[in-house]
Amino acid sequence: MVSPDRFRGRIGTTYKDSEPDWFSPATPADAPNVLVILLDDTGFGNLGCYGSTIDTPYIDALAENGLRYNNFHVTPLCSPSRASLLTGRNHHAVGVATITGGGDAGFPNQRGRISPHAATLAEILSEEGYATFALGKWHLNPGQHNSVAGPHDEWPLQRGFNRFYGFLPGATDQFYPELTYDNHAVPPPSTPAEGYHLTEDLTDHAIEFINDLKAVRPETPFFTYFSPGAMHNPHQAPKAYIEKYRGCFDEGWDVMRQRYYEQQLALGIIPPGTHLPPRNPGVQPWETLSQNERNFVCRLQETWAGFLEHTDAQIGRLIEHLRTIGELDNTVVMLTADNGTSQSGGPYGVMNAGVSPQRNAANDGRTVGEKNGRPAPEENFDAIQEKLDDIGGPHSYTDIPWGWAQVGNTPLRWYKQDTHAGGVRVPMIIHYPSAIEDAGGIRGQFHYVTDITPTILEILGVKPRAQYRGYDQMPITGTSLAYTFDDGDCPTRKPIQYFEMMGNRGLWHDGWMAVTRHEFDDDYSTEEWELHHLDEDFSESNNLAEAEPDRLKRMIEKWWVEARRNDVLPLRSSVARRTEVSHDPLTYHFVPPMARVASKQSPTLERGSWSLAADVDIAGEETEGVIYAQGKSLDGVTLFVQGGVLCFVYTVMGKETVFRSATKLPRGRITVGMTFERNGDAGTVTLIVQSQAIGSVDIPDVTRRAMRGAEVGRNRHASITDLYTLPYAFSGTIHFVDIHVK
Repeated sequence: MVSPDRFRGRIGTTYKDSEPDWFSPATPADAPNVLVILLDDTGFGNLGCYGSTIDTPYIDALAENGLRYNNFHVTPLCSPSRASLLTGRNHHAVGVATITGGGDAGFPNQRGRISPHAATLAEILSEEGYATFALGKWHLNPGQHNSVAGPHDEWPLQRGFNRFYGFLPGATDQFYPELTYDNHAVPPPSTPAEGYHLTEDLTDHAIEFINDLKAVRPETPFFTYFSPGAMHNPHQAPKAYIEKYRGCFDEGWDVMRQRYYEQQLALGIIPPGTHLPPRNPGVQPWETLSQNERNFVCRLQETWAGFLEHTDAQIGRLIEHLRTIGELDNTVVMLTADNGTSQSGGPYGVMNAGVSPQRNAANDGRTVGEKNGRPAPEENFDAIQEKLDDIGGPHSYTDIPWGWAQVGNTPLRWYKQDTHAGGVRVPMIIHYPSAIEDAGGIRGQFHYVTDITPTILEILGVKPRAQYRGYDQMPITGTSLAYTFDDGDCPTRKPIQYFEMMGNRGLWHDGWMAVTRHEFDDDYSTEEWELHHLDEDFSESNNLAEAEPDRLKRMIEKWWVEARRNDVLPLRSSVARRTEVSHDPLTYHFVPPMARVASKQSPTLERGSWSLAADVDIAGEETEGVIYAQGKSLDGVTLFVQGGVLCFVYTVMGKETVFRSATKLPRGRITVGMTFERNGDAGTVTLIVQSQAIGSVDIPDVTRRAMRGAEVGRNRHASITDLYTLPYAFSGTIHFVDIHVK
C-alpha cells in the first residue's frame, strides 16, 4: 500500500484546489501466493520421491508436477538454516551462527536473533501488499525471550508476519505442545484422548488463516511459512500411522540403506555410479544387535516413519485445500528441510530424548546434537520391552539411533550438525505450474538455503528496498535458482559457498568440496581436511586430499576468506550460551492467574535442592486441585490437594513416586509447601504445612533434563499423573507460590 509519507498529490487550502493521491494495492491482482514448507531434521533420502520406502504420496505428487533438486544444501542446524531461508543472507552475517537458544554470545555472529539489517521475507513481502502467515516452529529468538513477558521484538509478528500459530523453541511435544498464538501463550485446543496432534492443529490454522484472508480480501496474495515440528524429536504420531509400519524395518538398517540406495539409482535422484559409503563410525552391524535391541530400535524407526507419513498427510490436506479454492496453480510451493537427519539419538536411540549426556561415535567426549539423550544401556533392553507400545505416544519422547539416521541420509555420510553432505544436503521440491513445464524433472545445480528468498523475489518481480523499519539493509547474497526452471542442464550460477557449524567446516567451489569435522576444543590448524570432486563423487566417498594437495590448500585459503567476509569468526566448538548477566533468578514468585510459564523461564529445578511455599485458602475437604505443576508424565513434579490432604507426585523417565500426607489440612489461609534435598542421583521430598514437616519420601532417581514449562493453580497442559483429570484447577484461592532453588 502507498504510505502517507509517499503522497504524490498536491495539498491546497481546500479540497477544490488540491489533488488526491489514492491508496492502491502494491501488488497486481494476479500476483502469485507463496507457500514455503520447511521440514525439520529430514535428510536427503527420507522422502518417497528421494528413495525412501516410507509413503509420502502428497509430497511425491508435488515432485511429480514440479522439480526435484538433488544438489540443494542448508546449514547443519535448524535456527541458522531458518535465518538464511527467511533473509537470503548467510547465517553468521545475520547473527545466527548456531541455534538461538543460548542467546547472545557477545559477538556479531552469535546474537541469537536475526539482525534488523537483514529484513525477513515476511517483512519484504508485507511492504508489497502480501498477507504473511507463519505456522509451526520459529526458533529464531533467544530462548530466554520465549515467555509471554517477552521481549517480543524477535517473535514472528515483530519480524513481518501478520499472524502466527506455533511454538517458539526448537522442539515441542506433539501431543502437549507449548503453543503461542500471535503474541500470547495458548493451551492446545483438545487432548490426545480427543485425537489432538500438533501437525493437524497447525494445518487447521493454516487453512483458517488463508480462508480468513480470501473471504474478505480475495485479491490479496499470501506468503505462508509452514514449518511443522516434524521430523525433530520427539517422534510422536497417531497410533494407526505407527502400526502401519510394524515389521517394515525388521531387516535392519544395513539392508534398508542398500534398498534406499538402489531405489535412488532407479529414480535417477542420484547419478549413476554413485558409491554407497560404509557405515558411519559407531553404527553397529545389524547382525551384532540382540533381539531385544532390534525390537527397540525398530519400534523407534516405525514411529519415525509413521510420523513422516502423518506429516505428509497434513501437507496433502493443505495442498488439496489450495486446489479446492482455486489457488494451487497460482501458488509457488517450495518444500525443503533445515538439515540432515539427526544424530542426537546416539547408538541405540532414546526413550526420553534429552535426559543425560550422550557421546559421539568416536567416544571422544564431544556431545552430539542440540539436545543430549540418555542412552538405552544394554541391561535395560529386557525391561524396555514392556514399554514398546508407549513409543510414539503421549508418554514417550523418543529419538532414533545413528543407524536409522544414516539410512535417512542415504547415500551420504554423517548427520545433522556435520558439514559433510549428510548434515547439509537435503530434499528440495518446487511446484509452480505457471513457470515450470518440465514436470517431474530433476535438477543438479548446486544451490544453498540463502537462494530461496532471491528465487521468490525474482518470481514475484520484487526488488528489495534499501531500508526496512528504518534500518539500512545488508545485501542479499543468495543466488536465485529460477534460471533452472527452463534448463536442467545449464551450469550453476552459484559462485561459492562456505559451511561452518561449531567448528565443523566446509567450502564448495566450482564442483569441489573441502570439508573437515572438528572435535571439541581441538586446534583448528591441525585438523585433517578432506577433498571431494562432487561433480564426480556425489556421496563424498573418494577423498582426493593426498592426490590434489595444492587444490585443497587453495580451497582452505578460500574458506578463510569467506569466513572473514561473512562474520564467521570467532570460531567456537559448542552451542553459544549467554554470557551477559542472567535474568533467570534463583527465586521465583508466581501470583495467579497467570499464563503457563514457558520451558526456558520455568524454575530450574535440575540445579539441585529447592523449596516451594504456597499461600493458599482452604475451605475444607471440598477444596482440591493443583497448586503447582511442572513437566509431564515422563519427567515432572506436581503438588496438589486431594481428599483434604496435601499430595505430591514426582516422575522420572515415567517412573512415578507418590506421597500423600497422613493428616488433613486445616481450614483458612495457610502456608503449604515442600522441600527437596538432593543427594547425588537421589533425593528426599518433605511436605510442609504451616512451617511444620508432615512427612517425607525418598526419590531413588532424580536424574533428568530440565523439566518443561510450569503452571500455577492448574495442570491443563500436559498430564503428570493419572491421579487427577486435567486441568484439575485449584478450587480454593492461591495468593502466591514462591520457589527457591539453591
